[in-house]
Amino acid sequence: MGATTLGVIAGCSGQLPGSGDGGGREVTPRSTVTAEPDTSVNLTAASGTIRPAPETSTTNWMYEGQFPGPELRVQEGDVLSVELTNDLQAKTTIHWHGIPVANPMDGVPNVTQDPIDSGETFTYTFRAEPAGTYFYHSHVGLQLDRGLFGPLIVEERSPHVEYDREYVVIVDDYLPEEPELPSDGGMGGDGGMGGGGGMMGDVRPPYEGLLINGRLPADPPTFEVAEGERIRFRFVNAGSATVFGVRIAGHEMTVTHADGRPVEPIDVDSFVFGAGERYDAVIEATNPGTWAVQANALDGNEPPARAVVEYESASGGSPQSPSSASNRLQYGDLQAISSLDGVSGEPDRTFDLTLSRGRGQSYTWTIDGQAYPDADPLQIRPDEHVRIRMTNRSPVVHPMHLHGHFFQVGDAIKDTVIVPGHRGQVTIDFHADNPGRWLFHCHNLYHLDAGMARVVRYVE
Repeated sequence: MGATTLGVIAGCSGQLPGSGDGGGREVTPRSTVTAEPDTSVNLTAASGTIRPAPETSTTNWMYEGQFPGPELRVQEGDVLSVELTNDLQAKTTIHWHGIPVANPMDGVPNVTQDPIDSGETFTYTFRAEPAGTYFYHSHVGLQLDRGLFGPLIVEERSPHVEYDREYVVIVDDYLPEEPELPSDGGMGGDGGMGGGGGMMGDVRPPYEGLLINGRLPADPPTFEVAEGERIRFRFVNAGSATVFGVRIAGHEMTVTHADGRPVEPIDVDSFVFGAGERYDAVIEATNPGTWAVQANALDGNEPPARAVVEYESASGGSPQSPSSASNRLQYGDLQAISSLDGVSGEPDRTFDLTLSRGRGQSYTWTIDGQAYPDADPLQIRPDEHVRIRMTNRSPVVHPMHLHGHFFQVGDAIKDTVIVPGHRGQVTIDFHADNPGRWLFHCHNLYHLDAGMARVVRYVE
């Protein structure tokens, strides 16, 4: 596992005036759900063999022996109970990415819960709301890159878009070996890796391919459609270190949701998303044939991940590939259907944060020069309008994710946002309406495990 673990917060100095020793008195998190569950699920995390393509196999970690893990699907507002049994030879947890659960259910080891020992169980219970496309994954070390993830779909009771059929599309980067952090920066004096597979000034694991729904391009999944249907695709970037560009040959996509939250429908021919982001898109099945869904790495040189859209009337043959993208989705195109409560006007508290590589020879990523867990918490008070302004002084992108809250970025409501490299800047605003300790971090797993995280901590 990586050298950095999500351990007890050290070196806290506080952010609020008058907080004494810097600790401040923490606000009690909201209560966990005690109602009888509408849906109960048992998940076992264990090692097993996956076969992402013919004559290709490797040992992975999985939930219920499936890769990706089994789809969890519930109605908006339902109480979901998941009992996790840990059959791994390592501690683990589950984080419910994007769902603003009560703090004790968030699955961050030694921040919201004790990690689950080998042979032990832990039950997560929470109300599944709001509706949207989410996913669940381990939040211990580099376990996400060993295969511990699966989709979580919370269905709308009143969808704002019409569709006849839907598919969940999980893109991922395929690592057959055990993941580990570089022992040093792995970088030359100019900050570049040199050779193929590098992320412009960073190190990317030696991925052997890119996956859609756990399958390599040699064995792509097929999505069957009928002419005249409206097809909803729920795209999830469950990759650990890859920014993907997505296209569907022969069809325009109408993006309807960003990170699970509904947006005014916008027509595009492609979109880019970082680790942890999700987009829902609808296509009109009006172009019979066999067509490729393609997800290529913007920061690697592996062949694109592929799936196939096949009409019932198609006569077979090789799928047609997408043409060059000319109308790519931009964050500025996203207009949330409803506003985020509590973030109008000027903020009550603002943090200006710098994202950068750590100094020295070790592989370290920092926020304001501090590497988690030896990093000060960002302390806030309940009901505040909080603004975080980020400046990226590294040459690589950082998909930044806030636990327990949605935030506003431009006119969109999201929970994960890419901060571009080379002094890129992004501002997010959120309402402090979910007390507890919440992780705020880069969702590039290797940046997180090398320190690019802070705890957002509620105090009185």
